[in-house]
Amino acid sequence: MLSVGHKVTDFECDAYHDEQIKKIRLSSYEGKWVVLLFYPGDFTFVCPTELADAAAHYDQFTTVGAEILSVSTDSAFAHKAWRDLSSSLKEVRFPMVADSAGKLSRYFGTYVEEFGICVRASFIIDPDGVVRACEFHDNRIGRNIDEILRKLQAAIYVRNHEDELCPANWRPGGKTLKPTAELVGKI
Repeated sequence: MLSVGHKVTDFECDAYHDEQIKKIRLSSYEGKWVVLLFYPGDFTFVCPTELADAAAHYDQFTTVGAEILSVSTDSAFAHKAWRDLSSSLKEVRFPMVADSAGKLSRYFGTYVEEFGICVRASFIIDPDGVVRACEFHDNRIGRNIDEILRKLQAAIYVRNHEDELCPANWRPGGKTLKPTAELVGKI
């Protein structure tokens, strides 16, 4: 299973994006931040609320140089049908990745063998292909996309300011910490 600090191996999958079914590769996003949103399945209950929320925040992700890729074990054709039929998903502009064989899900450690679906999980990958944050949820609990955006913004900040740390609940423009011996025990 991949975790923070691991470099992601390139992958290619079918995806539904821009009204087309096409192949996408992780390497085509080199130099960008990538947010992978694994979810259990199309035509479900919690999943459309998350993808709709991600769609509502999409411009904020792209503004900071990130791309969202949603991933489930459904086919690209199922993704198309789901997006076409669900009013919640009409605003989804990011690629909806098809992992029908579960290969990508297994690689990221999100695959639930007994059900043939993904567990709800999020990965933030830096422009060099290294995982900088990840989280897993019970499939009955939806994610907070605003919190994923906040984590992405913090990851971008510390990448650009190597001598600083982002404390709990940090938001862009907020105070950061500079680790020094004088700071120990004073927080």
